[in-house]
Amino acid sequence: MAAETFAQVVALPDPHAIREPRALLSLIGKRLMFARWRRNDVERAYLDALASLPEPTAPSPEEHWVVMEALMAVDQLLDGLSSKARAAFLYSQIDGLTYARIAEELGVSVTRVHQYVVQGLTACYRGVS
Repeated sequence: MAAETFAQVVALPDPHAIREPRALLSLIGKRLMFARWRRNDVERAYLDALASLPEPTAPSPEEHWVVMEALMAVDQLLDGLSSKARAAFLYSQIDGLTYARIAEELGVSVTRVHQYVVQGLTACYRGVS
């Protein structure tokens, strides 16, 4: 608040011509406080309006397109992996499954799951760099 007040004083056409600097600083400071209060009121009203809206149940067409583009990009990055390596990577990164749970799902060892995930991460890293 103080910095903004002084910035406005410096921006005046002739700051040296100020006759009552304390009164001017006080006036500018009060105006800035009122502006901040108004902004906070508007922000609070906006957040209240958003909170009263129903939760969206389906993604918008734009959200759907973005998700599909991202999924297609990941699919392309993982193109050279085996089906188990691809599944292990996706279970880990998207579903958040533990390596033990993935190993159980795929019928492989936890060590193998780790190797599969490393293969997936390496493929993604190579694709973006």
